[in-house]
Amino acid sequence: MAGINFDLQQLQAFIAVAERGSFRAAAEEIALSQPALSRRIDKLESIIGTRLFNRTTRQVELTSIGRVFLERARVAIDDLELAILGISDIASTRSGRVTVACVPSAATYFLPQVIRSFSARYPAIRIRVIDESMNQTLQSVLAGESDFGIGFMNTLMPEIAFEGILDDPFVLAVRQDHPLAQRQSVSWAKIESEQLISVARSSGNRQLVDDVMSKAGLNPHYAFEVSHIGTLLGMVEAGLGIAAVPRTALPAQPSQVVGLPLRNPAISRRLGLLRKQGTALRPAAAMFHEHLTDALRQRRFPSRQ
Repeated sequence: MAGINFDLQQLQAFIAVAERGSFRAAAEEIALSQPALSRRIDKLESIIGTRLFNRTTRQVELTSIGRVFLERARVAIDDLELAILGISDIASTRSGRVTVACVPSAATYFLPQVIRSFSARYPAIRIRVIDESMNQTLQSVLAGESDFGIGFMNTLMPEIAFEGILDDPFVLAVRQDHPLAQRQSVSWAKIESEQLISVARSSGNRQLVDDVMSKAGLNPHYAFEVSHIGTLLGMVEAGLGIAAVPRTALPAQPSQVVGLPLRNPAISRRLGLLRKQGTALRPAAAMFHEHLTDALRQRRFPSRQ
């Protein structure tokens, strides 16, 4: 360890290239010539003892080690700002970086509006969103890749602190011209014979539905299976079938798809904020966490039909 001697400029150069995917764009961002930027990256790779980028004439990509190092470098930069400026100074300058992992329904339902209002107040704080499946969201939080996550948990984990924020019932997504679309609600028994579409068994949503169905003695047959709810809703809109989805996953804009309450049994998931136990949020992340929590408590986001 005594031989490792990074400097701040090398880390900033590395992060700029990683985020821009281009030496030219990174050099422009940090107001440096390309040769000088390349020398900083070369020096950093020499210190680490391995390549951080795969370079071609057309693009620059992180190596597997580079991807790991990127997250460590981001943390190092933020921690250095904290050490130099102090918490009160960072809060007053309103700068920093926040990484949030979340399930796609949260990413499209309420997160954009929360980010918009937060960025209007703190334009110097950069927000990075990792919109992935529930399993990947959990892994991102556990690995420290994200400051915190937004998702649901079928089973509580001792490593994760979960703060519930929103009940999200499942509804039946159907086209407006489907015979069931005029009903006020629909039971699972009524749709067992319908052309059903579902997300894959590896999905947390599918696991939740399968568990409830099993306990209720129901065995729905799925004609189609997809990986993402967005694809599923596209198939519903195309008239290929109907599907049980979380209410927050319904399209925000007017579309041909409507959601009907499902009953016998009713299924709901609890969306919440996920944090790794025993870790403290960095100042910028703490500010966004507080802003998000406040917005959700006041329900400053649109309802879905």
